Amino acid sequence: MKNTPLALSTSPPDTPPTRILIVDDSVVARAVIGRMIDSTGHFMVAGAVADAQAALAFLRQHRVDIILLDIEMPGVDGLTALPDIIAAGQNAHVLIVSSSCAEGAAASIQALTLGAADTLVKPGIGNLVGKFGDILEEKLHRLVQGRARVANLQALPPPVALGDDYDIVAIGASTGGIHALSLMLRAIPASCQLPILITQHLPPSFMPYFAAQLAVLGSRPCVVATDHMRIQPGRIIIAPGEAHLRCVSFGDGVALRLTTERAVSGCMPSVDPMLESVAKIYGARALAIVLSGMGRDGSEGARAVSAAGGSVIVQDQASSVVWGMPGMIANAGLADAIMTPQAIGRLITEQRRPAR
Repeated sequence: MKNTPLALSTSPPDTPPTRILIVDDSVVARAVIGRMIDSTGHFMVAGAVADAQAALAFLRQHRVDIILLDIEMPGVDGLTALPDIIAAGQNAHVLIVSSSCAEGAAASIQALTLGAADTLVKPGIGNLVGKFGDILEEKLHRLVQGRARVANLQALPPPVALGDDYDIVAIGASTGGIHALSLMLRAIPASCQLPILITQHLPPSFMPYFAAQLAVLGSRPCVVATDHMRIQPGRIIIAPGEAHLRCVSFGDGVALRLTTERAVSGCMPSVDPMLESVAKIYGARALAIVLSGMGRDGSEGARAVSAAGGSVIVQDQASSVVWGMPGMIANAGLADAIMTPQAIGRLITEQRRPAR
């Protein structure tokens, strides 16, 4: 994934530091990571514990903003404990910091599916300095920025059923999007045969396992797109990590083309090319959905779908890890509805158009 550089914000002098809980069975790792966090001036270590049970006990007594969670720990491992830790942390974001999260690792996708906000590979003890510290601080800043309110928008009117209105569903997502996708897909029964296109910001090495996970969650075939692949009912197709996904007319149907030009958002793959091509091919019978994510990718594509008479739905702020991508669309007045992932899934199932 290639994103535009992030300008790290600095907190005003009177803003209290972001509170962080470290959960790691290594005494050395807790100490080194703790010193990194405290030295930033923007974050502070609220607690450091050795296992999941201690983390749950801490969270029953204290509020934190971010939880750094290792996976390989004695007793209950981090992935098993993750749902309970998310619940106990209330609104805290969970950043998985583990050697199990090497690029393409199944553990990374599992963690993101279960609700982790992001993952970071933890190097060996001797390398817990330098580049690792810089990446950790950047990820922490991203999560803090993601918590900021974009606008105090009211939810739009509830959707009104108008019958079978869509021929395609196109979904864009980034940070926090995998968990949102899991919630949304679980709400869609296998009997729903609408084809679904997905552009999720992930590196290429993650895509095979990501597709396998979505196939299970969605109870339908899910494949990574290849050039000239035909769109078929009842199938999920995801953009590969190294190319944009575009729709083109092909005989009596629609096929996919993969392109690698630079997108306006700077992302690869980008949501905009997918949505713009969907608008061109499907017009008013297109449903665009933008879930949790940092930045503005999807805004231009949403504008194209709206102009073509299609519908645009974005994830609500309360359920988003980062309300950047959906928030930009909502603030631009392009969203026909602002909904939870589960509600979006039900709307797709009923194939109904939200009231404008």
